[in-house]
Amino acid sequence: MSEILPETLKDPFDRSFRYLRLSVTKRCNFNCTYCLPNGSTRVARHSELSVPEISNLVGALAELGIRKVRLTGGEPTVRADIVEIARAVRAVPGIRQIALTTNGYRLAALGKDLRDAGVTALNVSVDSLHRERFHAITGHDRLPEVLSGIDRALELGFERLKVNVVLLRDINDSEIESFIEWTQGMPISVRFIELMRTGDNGHLFESRHVSSDSLRKRLEDLGWARERGTPESGPAQEWSHSDHLGRVGVIAPYSRGFCETCNRLRITSEGALRLCLFGDSDFSLRSLLQEPSQREELKQVIQELLRRKPSRHLLHEGKFGNVRDLARIGG
Repeated sequence: MSEILPETLKDPFDRSFRYLRLSVTKRCNFNCTYCLPNGSTRVARHSELSVPEISNLVGALAELGIRKVRLTGGEPTVRADIVEIARAVRAVPGIRQIALTTNGYRLAALGKDLRDAGVTALNVSVDSLHRERFHAITGHDRLPEVLSGIDRALELGFERLKVNVVLLRDINDSEIESFIEWTQGMPISVRFIELMRTGDNGHLFESRHVSSDSLRKRLEDLGWARERGTPESGPAQEWSHSDHLGRVGVIAPYSRGFCETCNRLRITSEGALRLCLFGDSDFSLRSLLQEPSQREELKQVIQELLRRKPSRHLLHEGKFGNVRDLARIGG
């Protein structure tokens, strides 16, 4: 018998929410040009949600219909207790999938522990397949370790493995075909991500933004076919090719209708609900995460806040909310 899912988490535009993106830290051990060019700022460890607070949060959201949790950062693996966090989330009744977004630096070492703790899906950032270019983008000469981590993850049997590539004009856009070729014999999905404007990357955005329109045209010319989306797909566009084992995804926040299929809630590493990635406000839930006895009040507050969710972002109007960099809110 299939599970009957509650339909309690909906916004004023009839969008349903089954997916939580939970940032567990702002810290990162890379300093990518499009995200943290000046490196990660120092963050007090006590400011990050504890494992019990995370358990209380996810427990309430699971009762409201959340079924998938993605652990993000910053870089989530800089937390020494990341495996414990994954295990705690997996123990919550109703959670069916745990995913992790990572730069892959520690994936070879942590992969087995993460898999055993219940993580089944991975998104790994690889912005270049050329070692020197990877170093220039990320600030670290770690491409061999990252690729080794991906190979190890495939050996460990993670159910889904996606590679995230932020496209940068005249930096890595010449590698599009190389990334596509990588999917020919690898069961991975390479996802090209359109660069998004933030408070700290204005000059970079103006000089390096690559429109998704040209990318879609290139995929069509190469014989790729766009897949029909599902309510669980969210805003990513999936493409397939009969000669390729893997797939290609396109995340195009500037495309028309991008927000229409929004299906995710975002919680910051300090326990604030963010109604839109490019919104102006966060709403702290932390005071309601201290005891399991607070669950009903927490659920009520979340439902009330969701009624304030906007219909779409305002990136087309040059407005990116209070987002200084994506590391703070997990992208």
